[in-house]
Amino acid sequence: MKLTREELADLLEGSPDLDLDSITELDASQVISTVVDHLMDEIDDRAGEPDRAEDRDDGNGTEPDPAMDDAASGNPEITWFEYDEWDFAAHDYRPGYCRVGERRGTEGDGAFYEETLRSNHGLVIETRRRFEQLRPEESRRVFRLDDGPDIDLDEAIAFHADKLAGTGPLPRFYTRRNKIVRDVAVALLLDMSASTNDEIGPATPPTAGATAKRVIDIEKESAVLMVEALGAIGDAYGLYGFSGQGHDSVELHVIKELDAAFDDAARRRLSGIEPVRATRMGPAIRHTTSKLDAYPAKVKILILVSDGQPQDDDYGPDRGVIDYAVHDTKRALLEARRKRIMPFLITVDSDGHEYLGQMCGDIGYEIVADIESLPRRLPRLYRYLAGD
Repeated sequence: MKLTREELADLLEGSPDLDLDSITELDASQVISTVVDHLMDEIDDRAGEPDRAEDRDDGNGTEPDPAMDDAASGNPEITWFEYDEWDFAAHDYRPGYCRVGERRGTEGDGAFYEETLRSNHGLVIETRRRFEQLRPEESRRVFRLDDGPDIDLDEAIAFHADKLAGTGPLPRFYTRRNKIVRDVAVALLLDMSASTNDEIGPATPPTAGATAKRVIDIEKESAVLMVEALGAIGDAYGLYGFSGQGHDSVELHVIKELDAAFDDAARRRLSGIEPVRATRMGPAIRHTTSKLDAYPAKVKILILVSDGQPQDDDYGPDRGVIDYAVHDTKRALLEARRKRIMPFLITVDSDGHEYLGQMCGDIGYEIVADIESLPRRLPRLYRYLAGD
């Protein structure tokens, strides 16, 4: 028998497990009302869905589920992962509440990549030159050692002369070469929500037959510049896009994995990025974090580029209120940092300060007011994040 809202509220009010005194963001009645809404939604969801227990695998991935396939993706090979989601009103996780479907990105014709290199030729050359200067030497010679495989002849002669003179210096005339290894990995996570289809203004410079750029086009141009920069410095990098619709169907589009080569197919996948659905940031961050956490690098960075706030159909009890989504995204960012991954958010939303301060806290973020400056700004931010 299904409980009514009033019966659930009465049970919660009398529950010793619900610590209302520790909750300061909402009053007790609001908290109980919010929790009841979530419980009723969960009851309705489970009543209307078949049991999928046999389809799940404790967050470690499952076989592709044809019923959940997005025909528009052009790729039926999807692997599913489960993640908890943070419910700030209940002050607890919703275990296994979100499913992330990882799929290979749809390939375009590759023309976008080549056109971006051509139209930004000067910036590409400048970016590569600056990053090439950061590439470490293969080895660095260390002098004045007590022992080592090589001898510095000048120091050895000086030592012998001082010894004959009776000054008795220490025999520090050995040298060796220490190998220098740059050990940095970065994951670039691009927002592919429907709103990135918005145009940012007329084509610049105005060209006959040219169309206005979209937000997603600027994100892709920025990714092209990052690829060129990271190729020059030799850091490991992964490229991903995210979107989805609802907690049970978050999409993670793989453009390039951290340990994969950036080949022609990856260029076509980058070119093929297009706006899809909504912006459920928390699960996308958690899945990308799991990839970085498994990668063997000393310095790990996660950069998320978005055009606005986290939002999805059921990302909280009311689509128009983003508190639930903001708190879940904040929790996902903190989870990444606890795994020694440095998250950083970049948004082109001029109103971003209204929610980013709450969502990020002391985690770094930047609002790029002039979206067309993003391709130039992103590589510079990366240099700062990587400590260069």
